Amino acid sequence: MTPQRAFLITPIPRETIVNTETLRPFLPACALAVLTMLSSTGFGVAFGAAEDSLKSGLRADADAVVATVYGGDQGKADAVVNKSWSYFKRAHLHTGALGTEALALTLLMVLLVNAPRRGRVFAATTAALGGLGYGWFWFFAGMAAPGLGSTDAAKESMAFLALPAAAAVVVGTVTALMMIVIAWRRSSDDGGGTSPGA
Repeated sequence: MTPQRAFLITPIPRETIVNTETLRPFLPACALAVLTMLSSTGFGVAFGAAEDSLKSGLRADADAVVATVYGGDQGKADAVVNKSWSYFKRAHLHTGALGTEALALTLLMVLLVNAPRRGRVFAATTAALGGLGYGWFWFFAGMAAPGLGSTDAAKESMAFLALPAAAAVVVGTVTALMMIVIAWRRSSDDGGGTSPGA
């Protein structure tokens, strides 16, 4: 049996999976991932139950500044309101996708017991936190856009959230890939063993 094949099929000891001390460092990442997915569910319920009210709120924000920010151009204001609603839908989609990704990545990091634990915890927590922040960025940008006069201005105003959150997702995912490579190499070195990482 080749070391690479052993890495793929070597069973993980039962005590490694269910041990509370093993799981404890990953619980914050799990909580963040589930919170992100719950946000997506909440967005979906809110948009389905109160779509008209939400759109009316966005329109009222735009109407309040149509004479000043939009220069009396009602068509421009309506376009921004419509784009803001599309940002709300992006928030729903991003939180759902990134929350699911974060949870799957966290569970994978739990299982890679022969990679460094600190690296695995960092990867899981960073990716989960970034996913939550980036999903909500789209909602906040959609809320701000009608009053600011454009979605571009809204995105710039939320850059303090969007940029770190997006970077966290990328850094966490790249770190997870590094942990996979380390686990693979260690399994090759020891013939497929599963000695826990430090």
